[in-house]
Amino acid sequence: MRGLFIGRFQPFHKGHLNDVKTALKEVDELIIAIGSSQESNTKKNPFSADKRKNMIELALKKENITNYKIFNVPDFNNDVKWLGFIKNNLPQFDVVFISDKNTDGERWVELCLKDKFPIKKIHALKNISSTIIRELIIDNKPWNKLVTEDVALYIDKINGIKKIKDIG
Repeated sequence: MRGLFIGRFQPFHKGHLNDVKTALKEVDELIIAIGSSQESNTKKNPFSADKRKNMIELALKKENITNYKIFNVPDFNNDVKWLGFIKNNLPQFDVVFISDKNTDGERWVELCLKDKFPIKKIHALKNISSTIIRELIIDNKPWNKLVTEDVALYIDKINGIKKIKDIG
């Protein structure tokens, strides 16, 4: 059985890692879809899809997780086009995993996919989100404990802290 997990991963954090681990308890393989893949260098989406993919791979490698594939999924501002892209460009999947945070993104994914695929909500870790991490970085507050060590080092290596502060 194969599942789908969609996120923007700006950056990939321990909550995302928990979601991936939880989903993989129920499926043999997980498709990780990098949403808004065409976006970068904005306050909400500072990192390119390639950089986000690198963060995901670093975090999952450290956990010895190998049964996943990563795909870029751009925005179309058109639900029918977006759903068509998902169906035509990603491997077939049986279930969609979303967190239970009930953000606009989760509600939108559920709305677009609930009539086509079963939706499983994963209990989200509290007080962790990419938005919180970006805000902590801008405010010069500790943030690196919310991501894996490898992701924190990668963000530093690519000058991600400066990027977030300059954009923010």
